[in-house]
Amino acid sequence: MIKRVLALGGISIGIGMMVCSAPEAAAQQRATTPTPQRGAATAAPQRAGAKSFTPPKTPWGEPDLQGMWPLNHLISTPFQRQERYGTRRFLTEDEFAAAEKSAQDRNSRFESGAIPQADSGGASRLTSLLSDPPNGRFPALTPKGKELFEKMRGSYKRGQTVFDTPEDFDTWDRCITRGLPVSMLTRNYNVGLRVMQSPGYVVILLEMAHEARIIPTDGRPFIDPSIKQYLGESRGRWEGNTLVVETKNFNGKPAMTNAGVPGSPPEGLTPATENLRMVERFTRTANDTVEYKMTVEDPEVLTSPWSAEFPWKLDPEYGMYEYACHEGNTAIRNYIETSRFERANNKPAAK
Repeated sequence: MIKRVLALGGISIGIGMMVCSAPEAAAQQRATTPTPQRGAATAAPQRAGAKSFTPPKTPWGEPDLQGMWPLNHLISTPFQRQERYGTRRFLTEDEFAAAEKSAQDRNSRFESGAIPQADSGGASRLTSLLSDPPNGRFPALTPKGKELFEKMRGSYKRGQTVFDTPEDFDTWDRCITRGLPVSMLTRNYNVGLRVMQSPGYVVILLEMAHEARIIPTDGRPFIDPSIKQYLGESRGRWEGNTLVVETKNFNGKPAMTNAGVPGSPPEGLTPATENLRMVERFTRTANDTVEYKMTVEDPEVLTSPWSAEFPWKLDPEYGMYEYACHEGNTAIRNYIETSRFERANNKPAAK
């Protein structure tokens, strides 16, 4: 698939400098960090070891999170936990062995043929990406949330069969954006995340769908709340070795969850409002590991906040290219043409 990293407007020069220095940084990472095997299993987090780990520092003294951190090791881990696991966060040894076998079978199935249908991914010991509520299940919608859900449109929405205009599709269908928090979750392909840093900024490049999160860490205030954006407005700060990022000022247009993320709520889409607030924590706990956690609240549509947490694994060999979604997006036209044809030629079922 054709993809590329975009140039960024106001700080394009700064990012250009970071990109230019990336080959040297990548070479250092390859020299000091074992390259993970594609499709390798992910072990349970070692919290005790994390306390004694001293992360590398940037030349200006901040913890260094830079590198390529694709989420393909989590492709087989569902967003929402299966009810049979209850409040258990991790698989047993037998369950993990079965998950590994399932992941291997999946990889063989999708990699067969002339063109792979999805990226390879190993099993993880997590029962779900969701860690809170404790049962790993997505919170119920409020009455307002249910009302907004009924108004949502998109190819992932369960039961939707009429597609007549581009407005019958969501922002991900239309290659506008996956939005947040979805952009920080996994998918079955193109799940690259690349972190770059400079004094006063952290930049997270998102392979899908070709976006850059530019996060100031210099203490500046948020922009005027009347200015709303698809990815909101982020501000970062350092708490010891942890980067804490708060994001608000959303425009409420992208879905909060989307069935494109494996294991998402079965309705397909979850609404969000302009009042959504997201707090993320990034802590490097080993040379090849960042422990990541997001907490999302939107009390207008959710009965409680929710959190997801999972490890990032360093993979300097991962190639991230242009995700040219809009240029080849024939799906919108195909959906509309097919839907119109089916409605125009609808015949009663034979008795």
